[in-house]
Amino acid sequence: MIHINDLKELMFQYTEPLIRLAYYYVKDLQAAEDIVQDVFIKFYHNQNSYEERGELKAFLTTMTVNKSKDYLKSWAYRKVQLQNKFFSPASKRNTDELVRKDEQAIIGEAILELPLKQREVLIYFYFNEMTIAEVAHILSIPEGTVKTRLRRGKELLKNKLKGIEWEVLLHE
Repeated sequence: MIHINDLKELMFQYTEPLIRLAYYYVKDLQAAEDIVQDVFIKFYHNQNSYEERGELKAFLTTMTVNKSKDYLKSWAYRKVQLQNKFFSPASKRNTDELVRKDEQAIIGEAILELPLKQREVLIYFYFNEMTIAEVAHILSIPEGTVKTRLRRGKELLKNKLKGIEWEVLLHE
């Protein structure tokens, strides 16, 4: 049984990477924070379903992914999407603005535009520094599928990032 002080330590250790993970799924910081909060609440109340095998990070990651996917299927998400579509001004970013942006932010935005299947393997592999075997385990897919999605995701990302003048390269 995990006590409240242990839960605080877990939250301190895992909150930021889990929020980042949820954000890459739902593309909304407030929703990502809510998802991670729900994950910790659910974990605390249902900790009997967790079998201590040293895989707590994977367990919390899986819970976060599942909650994020549930959110993407929810009415609340579709409602927000409709509101954004009809009530937000469509702002096109020009090339000058992109050049001034931090390179990491540009890559992050490009990743968010990728299809979910490619996006999630790139996030796990590069941002969460998981092995192909770990990604395959979390997503319950074969390692070959992970490799294919990684390759395809990198190709899509490369195409999205073509033509951008990288600030760091201009100063070398």
